[in-house]
Amino acid sequence: MSVFLALTLIAVVLGLVGVVVHGALYLLFIGIAVFVAGLVYLGFAASRGRPAR
Repeated sequence: MSVFLALTLIAVVLGLVGVVVHGALYLLFIGIAVFVAGLVYLGFAASRGRPAR
C-alpha cells in the first residue's frame, strides 16, 4: 500500500508542476502515466491477496 501512496504522491506533484510551469506540459502526462501505473500495481496487489495464517 505504501508503494501505491508514494506513486500517487509523485503523480500529483508531477501533474501540478506540469500544469503550473509553462512549457512543462509533458510532466502532466508523465504524472498521469505514473498514476495509472500505481492503479495497476494496486490491482495486482489486491488480486494477489494476503496469505492465510
